[in-house]
Amino acid sequence: MEFVIKISQFLLSLSLLIVLHELGHFIPAKIFKTRVEKFYLFFDVKFSLFKKKIGDTVYGIGWLPLGGYVKISGMIDESMDTEQMAKEPQPWEFRSKPAWQRLIIMLGGVTVNFVLAVIIYIGMSYFYGDKFLPVENIKDGLLVENTVANKAGLLTGDNVVAVDGVKIENYSEISEKVLFGKEITIERNGQESVVTFPEDFLAQLIDSKEKGLVSLRMPFVVMEVPDTSANSGSGLKKGDILVGLNNYKSKYVDGIIAGLDQFKGQNVTATVVREGKETTLPLNVSADGKLGITYSPVSTMATLEALGYYSFETKEYGFFEAIPVGLEKTGDKISSYIKQFKAIFTPSTGAYKGVGGFKAIYDIFPSFWSWQVFWGITAFLSIMLGVLNLLPIPALDGGHVMFLLYEMISGRKPGDKFLEYAQMVGFFLLIALVLFANGNDIYKSIFD
Repeated sequence: MEFVIKISQFLLSLSLLIVLHELGHFIPAKIFKTRVEKFYLFFDVKFSLFKKKIGDTVYGIGWLPLGGYVKISGMIDESMDTEQMAKEPQPWEFRSKPAWQRLIIMLGGVTVNFVLAVIIYIGMSYFYGDKFLPVENIKDGLLVENTVANKAGLLTGDNVVAVDGVKIENYSEISEKVLFGKEITIERNGQESVVTFPEDFLAQLIDSKEKGLVSLRMPFVVMEVPDTSANSGSGLKKGDILVGLNNYKSKYVDGIIAGLDQFKGQNVTATVVREGKETTLPLNVSADGKLGITYSPVSTMATLEALGYYSFETKEYGFFEAIPVGLEKTGDKISSYIKQFKAIFTPSTGAYKGVGGFKAIYDIFPSFWSWQVFWGITAFLSIMLGVLNLLPIPALDGGHVMFLLYEMISGRKPGDKFLEYAQMVGFFLLIALVLFANGNDIYKSIFD
């Protein structure tokens, strides 16, 4: 069932993004009376799952879900239709239109991607508002169990104040900012200091295969006390929150685990919180520092707030208030994704090792259905698709835009043969990138 939910979200999001992106090319092409021969969701290699011709355009669904396309008459694209290009230009063809019209047609797809992200973020801000945890409300610092981060200088109990000189306001910003940051300003025991990450920090993280960078410190909540446990008759119950061992006190899982290590093989007096009140119970700590019980950290915002661990804040927006919020969120995500791209194309960072393909995108979606999560992921993927398509690689929209800008500036149109060869080079480069990204997915699946 988990697979069905994840793959349904993946395919729905991908289909929506592909159709709208291609619609961004289709609409201005029609406005400028340019013939569109095909409009396809997914690729129809050899055959189609569905197709229907309406007017001059064949609308269809291919069987290979790696993208989609519109085939515009008189345009050198991935179809490599050299036979058509060898004929005299016709008035309805792409190549016969003024450069500014061709530019608008080529920019239509990415424009829709960015506009879609803005609309989604506006809608989410209006319908859901923002529930967030201000950094100033994290009183006892963060949980940092990642050994690479520890080696770099981040420790449990640290609070992240700023990254590269930019102040951090919300907890949700921390992981992403720290991941691509160089200088991390932290507060430790009331004193501020700067931790400088090595240039290959990302490479070390990827090679370590450890999950997570920083997270919230959580309470130690008892889930089950098995009958076979040495503490089965201690009075410990499901839902009890362990906050102390003898004179050692800690509200958090990491602290309790450290305390258990100190009392290996001993009988201790444990302090637990039950229904909001503290009580003490005798517990036995095994020689390897275990209690013989099942525990779980609490992770829901509502529970953490009810227990008094963290104080979350909520912002609600009217429709017109949500508009600048949506624009700001889109701008922040674009900026963030460009930083990721910069890191990927800087070999010394090792970030290229973390590049993923379709499986990586599939893994982003949760195993449960949440429209709020779905739309948030779709908005980010729309931005990702827009930025990727703007890369100046022939076979991508950005490659066509690059040649059109050259034509508009120089007044000289590149020859059809040159564009054909450039398209071929771009196509093979694009295939190489796709193979590399998806190869990374396969490698991680086997060796992680």
